[in-house]
Amino acid sequence: MKAPLMKPSRPEYSCPDDAADRRAVAPIICYPVDALPQPDLTAYRAARDGWVQLFETIIPPRDAACFEVPAGHFFRITSTDGPQVGDLNLWSADLSAHFYSGKTRALHGTHLSTGDRMWSNLPDLRPLATITDDTLDWYGFDEWGGSVHDVIGTRCDPYTHALLSGGGQYHHCCHSNLTRALARARNMPLHQAEAFIHDVLNVFMCTGFTRDTGQYFMKASPVRPGDYLEFFAETDLLAALSACPGGDCAGQHSSDAAQCHPLLVQVFKPMTPPAGWTGPASNPYDRSHGAGI
Repeated sequence: MKAPLMKPSRPEYSCPDDAADRRAVAPIICYPVDALPQPDLTAYRAARDGWVQLFETIIPPRDAACFEVPAGHFFRITSTDGPQVGDLNLWSADLSAHFYSGKTRALHGTHLSTGDRMWSNLPDLRPLATITDDTLDWYGFDEWGGSVHDVIGTRCDPYTHALLSGGGQYHHCCHSNLTRALARARNMPLHQAEAFIHDVLNVFMCTGFTRDTGQYFMKASPVRPGDYLEFFAETDLLAALSACPGGDCAGQHSSDAAQCHPLLVQVFKPMTPPAGWTGPASNPYDRSHGAGI
């Protein structure tokens, strides 16, 4: 079956006379971040001296697990046995707030690295975690526009799999993995846990958009054993990490055919908090929404 054409290869209207001028309009950044408070990475990294590991867990291939990180602590996600990507959800410990990938993308770009923050949903819009180290920061953007640690993909899920496969049932998609993990961690029924699952940070995944059709693509992750992504918890966190059934996403996801590996999670307690660090303040918006205007 021939794949459907994607825009812009199927325009129904001819170009206007001023098409070149319209396309030549220079872009502007939607959310200038010059005034956004920047994390003090020097202070964060100094706080690692003498830290003590409190906890570690192995995320099995094609499965997920939850873990807690107290405010002011660090956690690392590390590749161990082979190249593997992971899907990360974050919540405040009481589940009242969760990671907002769309706004994080708008503030920091399509892919995250050292110094970027994972922001919470509205109305909080506060940093949940700050990335403090990234051994894959050397990758940058490749010739296809691909990079690592994206906030553009949502997470592989059984609903899309069923839609695209003609009704196939697959239960180890990251969405299902994260649902089961949260249900176990908080003693919830699956349908209740599923409502908390949200768009992810795709840890180690190499992705981008094709320039001709604008489609989301993936390619083999450059991650190797020993590579890690490190975070600082700005508030008390509950996290869930899925070791994606796509392995390094070189060929396919939502499948038992890909070679998959575990991921290591470690939580560290610093001897003292980073110098000058305080937990995130409430968002300054008054939440009146113009009532009475």
